[in-house]
Amino acid sequence: MRYHNITKDDMLNGEGLRVVLWVSGCSHHCKNCQNPVTWDPEGGLFFDEAAKEELFAELEKDYISGITFSGGDPLFPGNRQDITALLKEIREKFPDKNIWMYTGFSWEEVSALEAMQYVDVLVDGKFVEELKDNQLHWKGSYNQRIIDVQKSLRESSVYLFPAE
Repeated sequence: MRYHNITKDDMLNGEGLRVVLWVSGCSHHCKNCQNPVTWDPEGGLFFDEAAKEELFAELEKDYISGITFSGGDPLFPGNRQDITALLKEIREKFPDKNIWMYTGFSWEEVSALEAMQYVDVLVDGKFVEELKDNQLHWKGSYNQRIIDVQKSLRESSVYLFPAE
């Protein structure tokens, strides 16, 4: 897996103060995407042990609520295996931290993936320029949903995150 950046003390990509991993690789190519540089799965840097240690050092801080995976698309097919392993490791080492993920895929397309076992909140759906609103909280366009993943899996239905 490759990544472009690790953002520390982020307040824009999920609830609370977070660390964000911006992964490489996206096949959606949404019109006016905020991060087109992340589309290339071969772009950015190799996600190595040093990068993982940097993430974990941030997650060890008491004031960090959790981690957000964005990009690119963490669920780009070439990322899925590595993302799932990283999610599992984070859940085991940091059970009190929450995990958010942004993807251009719909919940219906990804809900059966193993990765969803470890995600708390999923912002799903492609960014649609015509549905953009800068006043939306944690998403870029009206078609996107902020989903409570664990409740949705338990109930076999889509449950929106309470703040939406």
